[in-house]
Order: sequence, then structure tokens, then C-alpha cells
Amino acid sequence: MSRAVKGTIVVEGQELTVSNPDKLLWPEMGITKAMFLQRLAGLAPWLLKHCQDRLLTTIRFPDGVNGKSFYQKNSPTPAPDFVETERREGIDYVKLTSLPVLLWLGNLACLEYHASFDRVSDPLRPTEWVLDLDPSLEEEPRIMEAALLAGDLLRSLGIASTPKTSGATGVQIIVPLVKDLTFDELRRIGEFVGSYLADKHPRLFTVERLKKHRGDLIYVDYLQHYQGKTIIAPYSPRARAAASVSTPLHWDEVRRGAAIADYHLLNIEERLHREGDLLDRIPAQSLRPILTFIGKR
Repeated sequence: MSRAVKGTIVVEGQELTVSNPDKLLWPEMGITKAMFLQRLAGLAPWLLKHCQDRLLTTIRFPDGVNGKSFYQKNSPTPAPDFVETERREGIDYVKLTSLPVLLWLGNLACLEYHASFDRVSDPLRPTEWVLDLDPSLEEEPRIMEAALLAGDLLRSLGIASTPKTSGATGVQIIVPLVKDLTFDELRRIGEFVGSYLADKHPRLFTVERLKKHRGDLIYVDYLQHYQGKTIIAPYSPRARAAASVSTPLHWDEVRRGAAIADYHLLNIEERLHREGDLLDRIPAQSLRPILTFIGKR
């Protein structure tokens, strides 16, 4: 029986153990744990930013993406002294506050990072609105067409947005907000938008909640955006064969039919240095005029 390999690294003054650095986490891409930690370190400035002030849920794959997995809400134990937690409803969530914390989680094979929609500091007032386009098919060639139609509808309503791949099969459309609406009010806007898309394009969209009743339609999920629920964090890797990463896009890229798997751990850092964080480009907006318009219908 071969002995497990371990080593230590020092990051920002903190000593971290790295176990099994040669273990393949994404075999199809040849990405080992050591490579994954290097890529995580490169993504850290952006991933930390988007997980800050959020409750963090990770998904762990101890034997890589082709092995078994489990959700991790409570902080893994034992945890180093530099790991801080936030207690909510009996759960001690890890606060993703630094590179050492991120690499500690990475070493534990936390491959996916899901952040709460609500902020710890102000859980009742969301700072963005998210419309989640969720395909019913595992491979959905129409997803970018659907995203473009949804984005065009929002634009016609005076709403600027940024599309973001889920890194899996879907696309999320993100609108930064001034904090003047509640989650319930945003759900009313989401229901209006989703119902309009389903009525206008009945062969493409649905607002049917039960997957078994959706057929091959793309679900406009406006209910997911709510306090206590989570979204895959921008720039989080996904446990997919292509090592895809949840990536904000230009609308022109959507128009050209970008593929979700085009953005992955081996090229995302270069893209970020070239393009910057596309989620920073749109200022916070108020959707209250849209809510008022809906209320008058």
C-alpha cells in the first residue's frame, strides 16, 4: 500500500498542509490537486470578493469529479486558527476572508463555492437581482439564444445586466441593485419577466417548477433568488469534466453563441487579467419603476 504524500506551504504567514498533491481532481483535463491550488490562488482576488459577506456552502469531491461528493455547510473540523466562522441557524459557516482560508478549503477538495444571495451584514436587502435560466436538458444548444432573449427583454425595460455562465448547463443574468427592494418584491418582477418570456416563446421557456413537467424547455427560475438560497459564486470552478468555471460574459459573446465549457480553470485567469471583472461594469440600479409598472397592470 502506497503512503499518502503530504507537504506544507506558507501562505500570507500561515502554514498549510497539502495532502496528495498529485491526486487527479479533473482527470479529463489532467488537473491535479497541486494544479488546482495554484489556479485557486490565481482566482482568489475575484472569488474572495464575490463570497465576501455571504454564507458559504462548498461541495467536496475527495476523489475528484468522478467520485462521490457531499455538501459542506458547517466548517470542516479541525479548522486552523485563521479560519473564522459565522453562525446562522445552528450552522457554523466558513467566512471566506483570505487566500489561506481558500487554499485550506481547496486542499480538502472543496471544488465548488456557492454563496448566499443574502448578505450577512444586511440579509433583508439584496444587492443584486438574479434570473436563473435552467435547462431541462443536460446539453442545451439553445441556452445562449435564451439568454440573449432574456437580456433583450430586460434592456427593453431599461434594465442593464450581465450574463454569467453557471459553469454547468445554465446561464444566470445578474442585475446590480441599490438596496431599495426586498426579495419578495424582486420575485414579483421575476414572475413578470419569466411569464412574459414563456408566453412569447412557448417552445423555449417555461415557468413550470416541476422538472418532470418541463419537457425540453428552459426554466426561468425567479424563485431561487431568495434569502437563505445560494448561487454558484462568480469564478467558482465546477465539478464538470471540462473543469469549467462560472464566468461573466459580454453580451456580444452570448450573441456569438459562446459555449459554457469554453471558460475553465486552465484559461480563466488569463481572461480575468485581460477583461477584468465584467460584473464591475454596471452601476447599481433601482428596479422600483418596473415594480410600479407591474403593479398598475
